[in-house]
Amino acid sequence: MSDSGLNRPQMTLRQKVWHIHWMFVLLLSATAGIGFAMLYSAAGGSFDPWASRQMVRFAAGLALLVAVAVIDIRLWLRYAYAIYFLALALLTAVEVSGSVGMGARRWIDLGVITIQPSEVMKLALVLALARFFHATRLEDVNRFVYLIPPLVMVAAPAALVLRQPDLGTALMLMMVGGAMFFVAGIRLWKFAAVGIAGLVSVPVIWQFLREYQKQRVLTFFNPESDPLGAGYHIIQSKIALGSGGLFGRGFQQGTQSSLNFLPEKQTDFIFTMLAEEWGLVGGLTLLGLYFLLLVYGVAISLRCRNHFGRLVGAGVTTTFFLYVFINIAMVMGLIPIVGVPLPLISYGGTAMLVVLLGFGLLMGIYVHRDVAIGRRGVDEET
Repeated sequence: MSDSGLNRPQMTLRQKVWHIHWMFVLLLSATAGIGFAMLYSAAGGSFDPWASRQMVRFAAGLALLVAVAVIDIRLWLRYAYAIYFLALALLTAVEVSGSVGMGARRWIDLGVITIQPSEVMKLALVLALARFFHATRLEDVNRFVYLIPPLVMVAAPAALVLRQPDLGTALMLMMVGGAMFFVAGIRLWKFAAVGIAGLVSVPVIWQFLREYQKQRVLTFFNPESDPLGAGYHIIQSKIALGSGGLFGRGFQQGTQSSLNFLPEKQTDFIFTMLAEEWGLVGGLTLLGLYFLLLVYGVAISLRCRNHFGRLVGAGVTTTFFLYVFINIAMVMGLIPIVGVPLPLISYGGTAMLVVLLGFGLLMGIYVHRDVAIGRRGVDEET
């Protein structure tokens, strides 16, 4: 048995905490700090009601990140399917007794806290697909019969999320699943075939969209057609983005946000408020922090010795990238509005904790990067 196997001395809890990538945690804190400042500004120079709560959630999330990071990565492999089915059960429970907010049934009220199971499913799906592909031989990955179970794993939660309705999250689940398939070694021509099939099925999918979803797509192509209705959000967002200029109007000096022309300024459109107050320089600073986090995520994933860790790292990093890309592209009018929060910046409890939980898994991969795991979930012999 090799040194990386069962005979290797186990790290103590203190050693694991010491091995956490603390520079990465510092970058997370700096990014979240920008979010606190923008929520303070959104409330007109007050920590209540958003900034103070977000700070508490971030502190709790950091504690969760450290706790997850020190857990042996093999435990996440062992319980990956159980976590997935628990998340799927929560999604099903939303159908039965979920709380309704802003016209959608997406939340479960547990009394003490309210959770959004669709956010939890993003990580649960990553863990489940990572376990499946970790246990599958490379020569079997491209056989159609072996692809049926992971396709079902992606389709089932995506269908439940679409019923809430939450088109943005459903698309994220499918894109994260696609990224996991790619990292697992699925051939590119199969992605091309799926893409062509998707384009051909657009007319059919269109018939199943709700009226407001159709309106969002039509408004995307011509927002000026309904400037006081469906096009109002994106028009005001573009005005705020443009008025910020190079250096912005100044902290708490944004007219679009302070005069409440900008909708959902504390959640979906918070990047627009940041760009208005801090201009192009402020927006690029935030994007630079996001870029560094993504680079660290890719590097940590590639450094991991075991396939399960590489897959989980790729899934977590892809999920974070999609959060950033979809939100910023949405507020810039590059894609239709789908209601995806800006990670670590937008106000929201479940999204914040899920992002930090995902980064906790990434830190766990970094701490346990030299653990070699066989397809059956035990240490390999070398």
